[in-house]
Amino acid sequence: MLFLPLSGAYRGPACPPRASLAACAATTVAEQYATVADQNYRSVQLIDGLKARDFQHPLDRETTAALSMLAPIEWSVRQAFRALNVDEASFLDNIARGVLVGPDQLPELHASMVEACKLLDLDVAPELYVRQDSSPNAYTLAVQGQRPFVVLTTALLDLMEPREVQAVIAHELGHLKCEHGLFLLLSNLIASVVLGRSALGAVLQSNVLSWQRAAELSCDRAALVVTQDPKVVQSVVMKLAGGSRRFASSLNVDAFVRQAAAYDEAAASSRTGRMVRRQQESGATHPLPILRARELERWAASAEYAQLLARGTPTNVERRGGVRRG
Repeated sequence: MLFLPLSGAYRGPACPPRASLAACAATTVAEQYATVADQNYRSVQLIDGLKARDFQHPLDRETTAALSMLAPIEWSVRQAFRALNVDEASFLDNIARGVLVGPDQLPELHASMVEACKLLDLDVAPELYVRQDSSPNAYTLAVQGQRPFVVLTTALLDLMEPREVQAVIAHELGHLKCEHGLFLLLSNLIASVVLGRSALGAVLQSNVLSWQRAAELSCDRAALVVTQDPKVVQSVVMKLAGGSRRFASSLNVDAFVRQAAAYDEAAASSRTGRMVRRQQESGATHPLPILRARELERWAASAEYAQLLARGTPTNVERRGGVRRG
């Protein structure tokens, strides 16, 4: 486990009154150095005592609150996974097949993870692995809560800019913060094992998928809490939908977000449009990319998000590569 250092940016002292010329000269050099150092940082709001419910999508918040009331079942699921040693099996697979990120292994990714954990108020950072894969992807798992991890694929790292990679990490940390892995197991257990193939089970399974889509929106919000720039998170969604390293400089986030309006018009204008939309949503665990991008736009402009940031205190974090906005 990697424990989080809580430290801020250094600020040099001001030149004292009646100081010697040499002392003032030394201070001036220090101030110049600090100014250059400040160019490597940006200011964000650090929200003390951040809770999952502070950024969860309403449907996600309501569902997880309802499932959390099933304490005996939750305890049984945790014990079952402990008996199966799922955490240990995951660790052995990752440590054997991936690259474990740390202070002396891909330190830029390690710093990005630690910073994201700090902004999401997670006390302990999960293990971060990079694994070879031709598809851009990231995933996490923590059911027992003993050995959480996040995996990033090499294709994702090749596709994304540094701030976008941090947004992906923050999205996965959002799943851990909200305990989505455990609650998803609980809901699927109820739907498939308890209710089986009954009509009620089918309805519940449909509701589980709706919740999963809302959970993904919650984690997009977690990414926004960390980056505090909606364009960065929207760029991640855009690149996963149709990004290319070769044409990265030509990708336009604002143009991508505008596609949502065209989609709404086409989907609502005919019976075929409405049918296609239902088919696209049926069985989907993630919202459509353009709808995710638009939902981010709306939440970033909401009073809820503004009030959340207003609770924070300014802190400096490392400045990383940006995205094209328009």
